[in-house]
Amino acid sequence: MQFGRTVKVYKDNKIGTVIPAYNEEQFIEDVIRGIPEFVDYIFVVDDASTDDTATRAKAVDDGRLMVICNPSNMGVGGSMMVGYQAAIQAGMDIIVKVDGDGQMSMSHMPHLLDAIVEEGYDYAKGNRFIEGDSLASMPRIRLVGNIILTFLTKLASGYWHVFDPQNGYTAIRATALQHLPLGRIYKGYFFENDMLVQLNIHRFRVKDVSIPAIYGDEISHLHIRKIIGKFSGLLLKRFFYRIYQRYILRDFSPIVIFGVLGLLLLGWGIAFGLITWIHSYSTGVPATTGTVMLSVLPFFIGFQLLLQALVLDIQETPK
Repeated sequence: MQFGRTVKVYKDNKIGTVIPAYNEEQFIEDVIRGIPEFVDYIFVVDDASTDDTATRAKAVDDGRLMVICNPSNMGVGGSMMVGYQAAIQAGMDIIVKVDGDGQMSMSHMPHLLDAIVEEGYDYAKGNRFIEGDSLASMPRIRLVGNIILTFLTKLASGYWHVFDPQNGYTAIRATALQHLPLGRIYKGYFFENDMLVQLNIHRFRVKDVSIPAIYGDEISHLHIRKIIGKFSGLLLKRFFYRIYQRYILRDFSPIVIFGVLGLLLLGWGIAFGLITWIHSYSTGVPATTGTVMLSVLPFFIGFQLLLQALVLDIQETPK
């Protein structure tokens, strides 16, 4: 497909926008028409929608537009990988993700781009929590779920200064994207969380940008209670993966020593203390001071070691 423009419009950078869309026939046309003029290419990735999303997207008369149709449903993460690869092949310098449900304000896109172009960051993402006024419109169940997943993502990704990691309004430098193993990134919802893990492993700099959310008549496909349970396990696995990749495979760090010893001592303290308590309760014989110390001392030393590992990990956050 030939595009209508091949020049660098935004501060000498070619900007591509990827819009993953699944059953967004109600919003997709307005979203495409709202893409700013400084964007060079628009890639809409229809994820095997069962409605007229693809047809309505193709109906928009815009020379910058390419509509890609997945043969089967790949999930939002899988669709983004398809869009990212298309944007890289088209020679984009910066690639912006925009959802197809109309929740993202196009007027804030320059703030994401400037964090990369002018401030030198590799990845910029929206944060709905910086501006407190925008939180009033966020459904309470989403707010609570977001806070829980934010903490888990901080732990898994190592970006302790980043908040609202579920925010899908992002921009990434193409040169950074090319270093990431796109085939390994999670294909479903919250692939953005997994992106942060991969970005940290490669020591790319990430910035939060204040962007309020827009909530209208869109239908969310997420069920927070199920999501928290499912992604808690996923983020725990990503935590150990990041620690291995970052602090063992690429550059051995005392964080690993503190963490392993801390877990062993903490686990011993809890297990031995529990066994001692059960024995004392069942026999009616109080444990001796020495026996209690065999539980308490390893517990506190282990806790201190884990805390030190956490502090060192925070200090290692790419800035």
